[in-house]
Amino acid sequence: MKDKKYLALYNDIKNRILTGVYDTNEKLPSKRVMADKSGCSVITVESAYSMLEDEGYIFTKERRGYYVMPLERATVTSDEKREKVVPHLPPDPINVERDFEYSVWFKTVRKVISEKDRELFSASPSKGCSVLRNALADYLLRYRGMFAKPENIIVGSGSQQLYEFVVKLLGQNMVYGIEDPSFEYIDSVYTQAGASVCRLKMGKDGIVTSDLQKKKFDVLHVTPFHSYPTGITAPVSKRQEYLAWSQKTGGYIVEDDFDSEFFKPGQPIETLFSLDRSQKVIYVNTFSKSLSPSMRMGYMILPDRLIEEYDRKLERFSCTVPVMDQYILAEFVSSGNFERHLNRQRRKMR
Repeated sequence: MKDKKYLALYNDIKNRILTGVYDTNEKLPSKRVMADKSGCSVITVESAYSMLEDEGYIFTKERRGYYVMPLERATVTSDEKREKVVPHLPPDPINVERDFEYSVWFKTVRKVISEKDRELFSASPSKGCSVLRNALADYLLRYRGMFAKPENIIVGSGSQQLYEFVVKLLGQNMVYGIEDPSFEYIDSVYTQAGASVCRLKMGKDGIVTSDLQKKKFDVLHVTPFHSYPTGITAPVSKRQEYLAWSQKTGGYIVEDDFDSEFFKPGQPIETLFSLDRSQKVIYVNTFSKSLSPSMRMGYMILPDRLIEEYDRKLERFSCTVPVMDQYILAEFVSSGNFERHLNRQRRKMR
């Protein structure tokens, strides 16, 4: 209680000084008089005066008492004297694009929390938790027919961080060829990461051959399954053309497999990563479309030839995805719930 009285008195005197109730060089009541007026002890007044003096609001004259320090005072309006209320922001809009069985997800959350303890409070390895990288490797082979070794999978907090990793890995001095038109976010991430961008015109089946062959760029960034905003899906012939460019120039390809989980009934279209025989494709995907925009998780798969270089340049960077989120997603994927969710959504899209 004494602490509350001391702080209340301190704030009251400070406000009186700032609003001009106590004028510059005006003598304050003695400690005993202030104690009587405020209904508190002399010790409480002494503590408040001491803090006001320490902060430069008052000063002492030997054997004469406390005086108000000369200060620049702002004019205080009647509205400002009223009790302040923080204006709250309106509720955020709900922008989930696809139906989601929340009960299954929250059941998974409860299962992970009940079965794991110390694991959830451990620091994540820089490339992501092994439990998630193993689950993703199994899922990709089972659902997509892609063979990816867990040690080549890097977990990140969405496509932006993964693109930035690509630039750190391959170099800012490289020119990155991107589809034109493309999602503007891709251009901005590369340029903000310090890289140069070369725009490659889109035709009816993908990047036009003349741009692919004649324009000068070092790394090719493509979204062969579902290019945005054109909606083009590159046929196998165009994908082979992309790979031929890589073999001819020695350049790497960044395959952004956006929206690819929602392929038409039957076998999914083979990825560039699966078709590649030269170890020159970096595969990138996220869960923002397949699960939810709030799921700030993604992953990339590096070819074997880049693992040592990644360790040299990027091993010191921490994984920014919370460990608990990684364990929950790993359980959701390994239990088959993720694939059941995808199959339900694909049936609704027919």
